[in-house]
Amino acid sequence: MTKKQKIILASKSSRRKQLLNRILDDFKIINSNLDESKIKIDDPAKYCRNLSYLKAKTVSKNFKNDIIIGADTIVFLNNTILGKPKDYNEAFNMLKKLSGQTHTVFTGVTILSINNKVNINFSEKTNVTFYDISDNQIDWYIKNNNPYDKAGSYGIQDGSQLFVKTINGNYENVIGLPISKIYRYFIELKVINL
Repeated sequence: MTKKQKIILASKSSRRKQLLNRILDDFKIINSNLDESKIKIDDPAKYCRNLSYLKAKTVSKNFKNDIIIGADTIVFLNNTILGKPKDYNEAFNMLKKLSGQTHTVFTGVTILSINNKVNINFSEKTNVTFYDISDNQIDWYIKNNNPYDKAGSYGIQDGSQLFVKTINGNYENVIGLPISKIYRYFIELKVINL
């Protein structure tokens, strides 16, 4: 990586910023402002990989020499993609569906640099099992946390961790960025020199 290159996270997610801060001191954040509602793909891994690519590509148009990271996280249950809830009722219904069930969290990641011919696109999946959660617990969680910017209406790093019975896979993936895998790609790309 040349000194003129910057790393840009194409996401407004504070959680992704915190995760990326674990491996990088210096990067910029530029929201892609991508309209996700127009993407219609049933396969969850392809869906989030596609969205991560479109986010990175949108930002990379103005930063062709830099390395852009795009990411998208979804919750998948009973052949249905659960995105971000629009309101209280939708959040409540999503959490009710997740109660006592095992769901899969997919995060798609793209590492893109147009001028440097870097185009890495992958998805990571983690299975999460919830305990049975009561209506009162769901109501408390929604009122005391902000589930509206989170796929599946929960953030595992906040109060919903009390719902979790087991996790099978990468924990950071559930937060929104499989940082250990990105770290390994960054070593390969010499973004991080060891």
